[in-house]
Amino acid sequence: MGTGTAGTAGGGGRELPIVIVGASLGGAKAAEALREAGYDGGIVLIGDEHERPYERPPLSKGYLLGKTPREKIHVHPPQWYAEHDVTLRLGTAVAAIDPAAHTVTLADDGRIGYHKLLLTTGSVPRRLPVPGADQDGVLYLRRVEDSDRIRAALRPGARLVVIGAGWIGLEVAAAGRAAGAEVTVLEAAELPLLRVLGREVAQVFADLHRDHGVDLRFGAQVTELTGSGGTVDGVRLGDGSTVAADAVVVGIGISPATGLAEAAGLEVDNGVKTDQHLRTSAPDVHAAGDVANAFHPLFNRHIRVEHWANAVNQPQTAARAMLGQPDAVYDRVPYFFTDQYDLGMEYVGYVEPGGYDRVVFRGDPATREFLAFWLKDGRVLAGMNVNVWDVTDPVRELVRSGRTVDPKALADPGAPLGEL
Repeated sequence: MGTGTAGTAGGGGRELPIVIVGASLGGAKAAEALREAGYDGGIVLIGDEHERPYERPPLSKGYLLGKTPREKIHVHPPQWYAEHDVTLRLGTAVAAIDPAAHTVTLADDGRIGYHKLLLTTGSVPRRLPVPGADQDGVLYLRRVEDSDRIRAALRPGARLVVIGAGWIGLEVAAAGRAAGAEVTVLEAAELPLLRVLGREVAQVFADLHRDHGVDLRFGAQVTELTGSGGTVDGVRLGDGSTVAADAVVVGIGISPATGLAEAAGLEVDNGVKTDQHLRTSAPDVHAAGDVANAFHPLFNRHIRVEHWANAVNQPQTAARAMLGQPDAVYDRVPYFFTDQYDLGMEYVGYVEPGGYDRVVFRGDPATREFLAFWLKDGRVLAGMNVNVWDVTDPVRELVRSGRTVDPKALADPGAPLGEL
């Protein structure tokens, strides 16, 4: 393999490396994919965290619950990077990228020249824009140390308030109840996950959390976080009431980390825009994972997916594209999963809010053992299996095929999905 030594601007006769900005799951998988594809040049993987690349789903699931040890969340063992000649620069912030000069400038004023550049900068939690949100005890979940802080707050009898009933908020609420905390979830919409799942399936998650003792409050408008001595002690709502809190977890969504791309003049629109090869508007610059708003040939539009499967799979396409393989196209059907209490779920497909005209259930949602399908004009746009396993492949094929299906057969547990 190559030396892995980063070239400088101009190169000095040395071959410039591939530089990956974002030592995340996506960044680590990109480095792995480059080596598996036979690339033997330099790879420099840069991240501002001090922890080597790790997977984020455990932070709101097994790791938060204390079931997954810290050493199990990492993408690779510590020796992997040296063994594969990957220069890993942790605790290193990137200040700027210059696509014209093919350089990356670090916060310490160091510069690294690149042959190809991959952005896997991910996303950042949206901050709560109300008075008192900067107090101690107001927590967000993105990094491993965030999960550590939240886990420390999940004590028996502790009063935990979760603002936002999205995936992160609900998973934290489930972990809180498992730890014996008193949990209140505040959500501005009428149901949890309403934009993602629609009313028909969102109700399943509302019932699930209420059955496990969560105080769910919908239509809630948070106006202030109250506190004493700089530490949060409550959440004030628009109706004037206050919910007492020993800790507040804010889960109101994430925003793609596009600052470097914007400053460098790349096309940005709800993420860094890329084509189906994950190429950005700048030559030799690619993007993958949460930050990429990629053209998807199956849906004939740009989509940005904030889930683990994209961080695992998109870097494989980006790596091949950076190596000049013309058939490197990202067209996988989006996939995500969640685990809450005794409910496990997988979701395959893509539906815009309100973009379906019918939901078909196979099984009874009240039993929490069922499949749900979102249809538009008779075509399956997405499918979800709840506590039913080994069906994602036929569901994925239904979505990918675009064919119309008989809703009655779709709802019939005796009709094989692969034959619809």
